Amino acid sequence: MAHPQVLRDMALFVEVAKRKSFSQAAVALDVPISSLSRRITQFESSIGLRFLDRTTRKLVLTPHGEAYYEQATRLVEEAQRTFDELIAQAKGPSGLLKIAVPPDPWVLHHLSAVAAEFSLRHAQVRVHIDLWPHLVDLAQEGYDLAVTVGAPRETSMITRKVAQLENGLFAAPDYLDRVGRPATPAALVLHRAILIGPPAPSIAWPLERDDEVVSVTVGSTVSSNSQGMARRFAVAGHGIALLQAIDVEQDVESGDLERVLPEWRGTPSPVYIVTTSRLLPAKTRSFIAFASRQLAEQLAPRGIPLDEAELAALYDLQEA
Repeated sequence: MAHPQVLRDMALFVEVAKRKSFSQAAVALDVPISSLSRRITQFESSIGLRFLDRTTRKLVLTPHGEAYYEQATRLVEEAQRTFDELIAQAKGPSGLLKIAVPPDPWVLHHLSAVAAEFSLRHAQVRVHIDLWPHLVDLAQEGYDLAVTVGAPRETSMITRKVAQLENGLFAAPDYLDRVGRPATPAALVLHRAILIGPPAPSIAWPLERDDEVVSVTVGSTVSSNSQGMARRFAVAGHGIALLQAIDVEQDVESGDLERVLPEWRGTPSPVYIVTTSRLLPAKTRSFIAFASRQLAEQLAPRGIPLDEAELAALYDLQEA
């Protein structure tokens, strides 16, 4: 039988290694940094191997530390999940649920409603949502999950696709009256383009119509890393923007924006719920199961439907 202190030290090591910081791990664990550092040092001494290389600037896992971290993480996560299961059986999912999301208009509208409904169903769970224009380091920043538009670059992330957003070309009617309405994708090169992403003199817009696919290189007049800001540029008449259709529904209805080349659309933007592990506490599993189905049902009429396998995967998720 393992000594209880070994299990505790293993959990402390995993927290430090995951965050690559004694100070952040100490805050998360609510223990003094000195005590945490001393326990890890004693843990290494008892084994006879060094797991962490400490410098004044950073914390790096040694090869032994990397190998042990992979094994210890699985054990600690499984132990935490078992504990959460017992708690959930006794009083349901509980605790603080931290979620990172992009500040896109559709997220603010739809996810706020989903989170509010989830809170009503699970009174023991406190939901906190932070807005980030990019995907943060979930483990280091202490988030349970994130909602992203587009797949994360980190291949180690666990992703669950919940929707696909339609993208279309939009511009202010005043701009189009002044400059003219393009009749073909090729004519877009004659127009001012509003780009979303990092600064660039030009970008290729892939467009689809039925089975036909074309790519048009357009030049940038103004750009932003924000869908909301790009939408504002378009409404103000600065050019044509490739935007998520769900974000500009009201602008189109009010006449502030007009769909350009309506038979063409951009590559769909997949929406994912992202976690760092498949072993999740009850609060996280419950939210994912609930939010996945809610978002899929709310976004499907305004986007590109998921295929049958993707939908079946969502409805296989079980709430705790």
